Amino acid sequence: MQKRLYYIIGLFIAIAALIYSCSWLEGDKNGEAEIPDEVSYNFDVRPILSDRCFACHGPDANKREAGLRLDIAEEAYKALKDNPQAHALVPGDPKLSEVYLRISTNDSTQLMPPPASNLKRLSDHEIAVIEKWIKQGAKYEKHWAFTPPKKAKLPEIDNTEWPRNEIDYFVLNLQEKKGLEPNPEADKERLLKRVSLDLTGLPPSLELQNSFLTDNSANAYEKVVDKLLGSKAYGEKMSLHWLDVARYADSHGYQDDNYRTQWPWRDWVIHAFNTNLSYDKFITWQLAGDLMPNATREQLLATGFNRNHKITEEGGVIDEEYRVEYVTDRTNTFGKALLGVTIECAHCHDHKYDPFSQKEYYSLFSFFNNVKEVGMESVVGGPETFAKKPLMQISNEEVKNVLTFINKPDTSKLIVSVMGDNPDSVRKTYVLNRGVYDQHGEQVTAGTPASIMPFNKKLPKNRLGLSMWLFDKNNPLTARVFVNQLWQEIFGKGIVKTSGDFGMQGELPSNPQLLDWLAVDFREHGWNIKRLVKQIVTSATYRQSAVVTKEKLAKDPDNVYLARGPRFRIQAEFVRDMVLASSGLLVKTIGGPSVKPYQPPGLWEAATSGRGLLTDYVQDHGPKLYRRGMYTLIKRTVPPPGMGIFDASNRDQCEVKRSTTNTPLQALIMMNDPAVLEASRVLAAKVLQEKTQTRDKLVKAFRMVVCRTPNDKELKVLTDYYAAQLQALKRNEAKCKELLSVGEYPVPEKLNIAQLAAMMQAVNVIYNLEETITKT
Repeated sequence: MQKRLYYIIGLFIAIAALIYSCSWLEGDKNGEAEIPDEVSYNFDVRPILSDRCFACHGPDANKREAGLRLDIAEEAYKALKDNPQAHALVPGDPKLSEVYLRISTNDSTQLMPPPASNLKRLSDHEIAVIEKWIKQGAKYEKHWAFTPPKKAKLPEIDNTEWPRNEIDYFVLNLQEKKGLEPNPEADKERLLKRVSLDLTGLPPSLELQNSFLTDNSANAYEKVVDKLLGSKAYGEKMSLHWLDVARYADSHGYQDDNYRTQWPWRDWVIHAFNTNLSYDKFITWQLAGDLMPNATREQLLATGFNRNHKITEEGGVIDEEYRVEYVTDRTNTFGKALLGVTIECAHCHDHKYDPFSQKEYYSLFSFFNNVKEVGMESVVGGPETFAKKPLMQISNEEVKNVLTFINKPDTSKLIVSVMGDNPDSVRKTYVLNRGVYDQHGEQVTAGTPASIMPFNKKLPKNRLGLSMWLFDKNNPLTARVFVNQLWQEIFGKGIVKTSGDFGMQGELPSNPQLLDWLAVDFREHGWNIKRLVKQIVTSATYRQSAVVTKEKLAKDPDNVYLARGPRFRIQAEFVRDMVLASSGLLVKTIGGPSVKPYQPPGLWEAATSGRGLLTDYVQDHGPKLYRRGMYTLIKRTVPPPGMGIFDASNRDQCEVKRSTTNTPLQALIMMNDPAVLEASRVLAAKVLQEKTQTRDKLVKAFRMVVCRTPNDKELKVLTDYYAAQLQALKRNEAKCKELLSVGEYPVPEKLNIAQLAAMMQAVNVIYNLEETITKT
């Protein structure tokens, strides 16, 4: 009997093992372990090789082992240097392919990657993918991102009633393949808040909420979208991401970190988005506005983009070392911001993973190397340090008649750093051995990485020619990269998650057909940014509810397939904007110099060289206290602390994607920041001055902050809390005065201070709801 029991158990184990092995061979049809019928080098094989093999057998000749290169087909098919009778890859035959034999062996002396390399061994699934790829011919493909995008036909879908535009076909096609279905449309209140934050960075006003909720026409939502796109706040919202990309700041950086006047360039960026300047012009003017035929003053101002980098004013520095540093910054920014590649990795040696040689890096460097600048200029503290040569001085007459978008508040001298090449000669460019500024190697001329697209010899070898190359219809990256960044700003992450790395080590696109369709469509419609934005926010994909079920959370926890609406915390500057706008404190003036709102004392003074205009923090007063977050002065060495806690960039270098954290310090900011407390007081005073019931006052405050009507449970909690606070504060006049003393905005006379302090506390609770600073 016992033997029979053991036999049955053994039989069950054998059957289970057989089922497991079959599922491993065939792949889990619903999971990540599925092996496709046709294995793709780009999407199935190359990520494995890049992660485990290319460090020693990739583009970097200095790190290459055994003379074997696996990133190029002809190299991988060659006889091995150490064993001419063997080949790394033999198309069609894994058993003769050393790659397969080495990754699947149990002999630790032969295993690849070597155990000593600390690289993770390939899984059974990854080995099976490589094996099937070799059986199918081991066909290589050019890296997907370096192949010009093509506009695929709209895919077939089952639910033909759901799509509102082309985007939805591509999204729903993948959802259906993964066994998912889209969420219903979000309710009108949440949808309005979402689109208002995405298009203006501000919560919808009570008037806009009321008009949208009562508009039952078929195009009510589209009318709201058009209204928001036409708002001046649209340009401010769109500009914030670009300020990160362009590493805009109000100080030079480095030790002295003195003041600079680049804010007129920021005014231009806002103006460019509001007037819907096409993306090709938007970028070309910034890269090469000074080189355009009959260049206008506006085009020259746009080139301030290239001069936003850090600049030293320290004594004793080596001039050429820092000049090279500036050119390096511009080159790296070009690669990351506009091409979405880690070109900076080729500064000291050939790129280890992507097909960019060091020589190609310095050929690209050459485009930015002829600027008539020096590494160290001027003396700390004087007006001449506000900008560095080459520069443009903007007169009051120009602001009045030509550069009318500049918000110049006074008659003082206004100068901005811009681009200007040396007109007399072309500075020679050399490969810098190991990236050292004075270690000249081979001389190079202006050019671009051939793996992306060779530089057309007919184009001028300057920044204007580089711009033409960038917007050539065959350039594979330009449109993809911007479309992906814009998608990231709206959905929280890009179709390519690594928005700054479209190279071999970057993430693969979650929906490559959608990315390419959008890129080509964007180019075909004149690089029209507002059209692209509207296309995305009017899609059914965007309009979905953000509610997530347990089933969807289990199947797609990161919402890769977009079966629900986006939900994430708004960015640092917009947290401030939301607080100011909802309370009525926001000063909506567009542009102008940066401002210095409330800040904990002593921060600048503790981290200063003791020289320059930014030695001490002198807080502003009056309307300047209530400007949008994007206008807060950024001193690079001591960036605004509150915004830093909410993950704002310190603008040291180009940043195409901010990190997102969730820390107790963020909660402490919302509970204690003078700006939030002041806003609570001001909004409380506004509702108290209305002749309505307490319940109605709290409903209005809730709608202004959270942008929806509270449910009965929420309203009861707030009403009870207000009543309890009022009861306690009636007996404590000193506490009331202490609470109401926060902030400089005047307290209305004749209001009962206990009622005002109690309502302030209730409003502050609303500001501290998670939903308040979350896009849902």
